[in-house]
Amino acid sequence: MVCDSLRRNGQNKAYTSYGVEMFNLYLVLFPTPVWSRWERRENEMDGANQTAVTEYVLLGLHEHHNLEMVLFVLCLGIYSVIVLGNALLIGLNMLDPRLHSPVYFFLSNLSLMDICGTSSFVPLILVNFLETQNTISFPGCTLQMFLTLALGSTECPILAVMACDRHVAICQPLQYSELMSRQTCMWMAALSWGTGFANSLLQSTLTWSLPFCGHNVINHFCEILAVLKLACGDISLNALLTMVATTVVTLAPLRLICLSYVFILAAILRVPSAAGWKKAFSTCSAHLTVVVVFYGTTSFMYFKPKAKDPNLAKIIALFYGVVTPSLNPIIYSLRNTEVKAAAIALLRGDLVSREMSRFSCCSLSGRTG
Repeated sequence: MVCDSLRRNGQNKAYTSYGVEMFNLYLVLFPTPVWSRWERRENEMDGANQTAVTEYVLLGLHEHHNLEMVLFVLCLGIYSVIVLGNALLIGLNMLDPRLHSPVYFFLSNLSLMDICGTSSFVPLILVNFLETQNTISFPGCTLQMFLTLALGSTECPILAVMACDRHVAICQPLQYSELMSRQTCMWMAALSWGTGFANSLLQSTLTWSLPFCGHNVINHFCEILAVLKLACGDISLNALLTMVATTVVTLAPLRLICLSYVFILAAILRVPSAAGWKKAFSTCSAHLTVVVVFYGTTSFMYFKPKAKDPNLAKIIALFYGVVTPSLNPIIYSLRNTEVKAAAIALLRGDLVSREMSRFSCCSLSGRTG
């Protein structure tokens, strides 16, 4: 029996060592912006009793209270821009008939994703800036991790289908209305959202099935790598799945985007007039700018050198999460004439009066019928 016990202990240590090696390989290929180095917590002694975790402690920046107040004001302002700006884009798409096209349908999906994605963690961070002791319940941490991962996994597929839409609009303009029908757009959007949520459901289920030994301290908010850092069991399957999911959800859409713009560029070069070039570039300039900003900031966060000050790393990760979504409505407002025209019509009251008149006409026709 002693030999059997020693053999089982040796196997458990081998599984743990293999899991750490797999996770280190993942961090080399896809470093995380929240924490850049895996520090494996072993049990203090073999056979230690596992403690059920009922809440998690969020560290934040409590040793710098004045800095927290400054960050609270900045994050509140940026979050307000995200919610109001993206809600305005969604509202304009619903009210203005000129924006009832596939490109603005996908833009509304992107705006909704930005609102929901930032709302899954920014309000909690704002509250934590004002409190001395920050905790989040186990169910709250579970929901936050699921939502942040699901919505983060949805953005890349949405950007990819937007690139496909621009490709069809420029390369096959005569067949655009047929290829990008309302039903096709609905299926493409549903596939993008379904991919993100399915990825999050699978990874979250496997993560929370791991044993946890009572360690419950997290830097800023509950995200999958921060939670995996607290697990006590073998995480090799989680590391492998995270690596594969990151490749599929992030790099596969990027490849599709690049291929779409290669075909777009080839089509533009065949246009003989400079006016045609300008019109083609204006058609996809806003989307291309959003793609460059998104993947550019993501690459910076993944490949930047490790900050010596951990608080600086937290601040950079925080602004990465809130600044990028706030740029999308600004980019589409400044670089798109149709959106600017719709916004001006809304300010003048034309859109509201048009909708009111249409509603009254529908009411009168319903009464007479």
